[in-house]
Amino acid sequence: MEAAMSKKLASIDYKDAYFLRRFLNSQGKMYPPKRHGLSAKEQRGLARAIKRARFMALIPYLVR
Repeated sequence: MEAAMSKKLASIDYKDAYFLRRFLNSQGKMYPPKRHGLSAKEQRGLARAIKRARFMALIPYLVR
């Protein structure tokens, strides 16, 4: 599973909101990289994609 996730993160897209929600908790905060076994580079790319998706209103900033 880890190899498949790394392969998927190599081509991460901010428009794939369902995939990005896997890395957010119920409050909308990002999980730490250790939980999913991400490298620092993958975590930065994921953070960038989540920020872009929030800006484009694909995922919310706050969950009420």
